[in-house]
Amino acid sequence: MDILTNRFKAALLREGRQQIGLWCSLASPISTEIVAGSGFDWLLVDMEHSANDLRDVYHQLQAVAESGVPAMVRVPGDEPVTIKRILDTGAQSLMIPNIDDAAQASRAVAATRYAPRGVRGFSQAPRAARFGRIPDYHARCEAEIFVAVQIESRRALDNLEEIAAVEGVDGIFIGPGDLSTSLGYLGQQNHPDVVALIEATIGRIAAAGRLPGILTANEDLAHRYIAAGSRFTAVGSDSGLLARASEALAARFRA
Repeated sequence: MDILTNRFKAALLREGRQQIGLWCSLASPISTEIVAGSGFDWLLVDMEHSANDLRDVYHQLQAVAESGVPAMVRVPGDEPVTIKRILDTGAQSLMIPNIDDAAQASRAVAATRYAPRGVRGFSQAPRAARFGRIPDYHARCEAEIFVAVQIESRRALDNLEEIAAVEGVDGIFIGPGDLSTSLGYLGQQNHPDVVALIEATIGRIAAAGRLPGILTANEDLAHRYIAAGSRFTAVGSDSGLLARASEALAARFRA
């Protein structure tokens, strides 16, 4: 693979391999570099529910470069300027949250494409093009970008097949926290009714020809969702690992 090949997209679409990931929300290139060496297939650098800003993302992409682990970035929303700037840092896989209908999904995809197929602003030599050292970057980059849209509401469920039909949507990622809240199960994303709905939704995504994904720190549920057809599955977070491991260590010595 050359430097421009999106290894995450290749593993999913060309090789058909399950991708196990970890959420990174500590806004630290040091912690992200540490977990990049842990054996996960991909990492998610979160800008929606963390302190990560553009410079933090830039540094974390640099931090994982040596490990070779692909890093997806979850942008705060579908705003084109933010998406443009994140792509220019060198991110090739994006997660765009709170997509409710096909029109919104189309706008999100357009933000990742240069004209005439989209509205991404042109920069001659961003980090993504290795500062001009990849001469064919602008011609090739679209084929390597992976766009995952996140469905997190009842409305998104109602419009799922239309969202999946949008050209350029590669994956559909279920947000169990917001989705369960939208359905009246606030703080109960592991409720049996929610779990059953998620399993059915994974099947609908796959039947529509898109790659299903999800995040859950519950290992039993992660295995269930993988069995149901989830293809890129995040199984925890850096903050969760730090909190639970530090609590357990303190508890053992208090005892």
